[in-house]
Amino acid sequence: MSEIRKVWIEDGCICCQVCQSIAPQVFFVADGEDCIVLADAAQHFASLQEDIEQAVGDCPVEVIKIDTGDDDA
Repeated sequence: MSEIRKVWIEDGCICCQVCQSIAPQVFFVADGEDCIVLADAAQHFASLQEDIEQAVGDCPVEVIKIDTGDDDA
């Protein structure tokens, strides 16, 4: 598995805060606002890769996206 290089949120967030509860060092959801990827989140990509991938899988509207560079092969 390649390391995560980028994390982003596409349109359609429902502000459920699931991602924030799994990886609060990476995701932040203000009350009533869409989730954001924190500005310093990249420093946590390697250490929290499993948590980030869980957040991707658990997102009920599938708007969390990651780039691992696997498509470059």
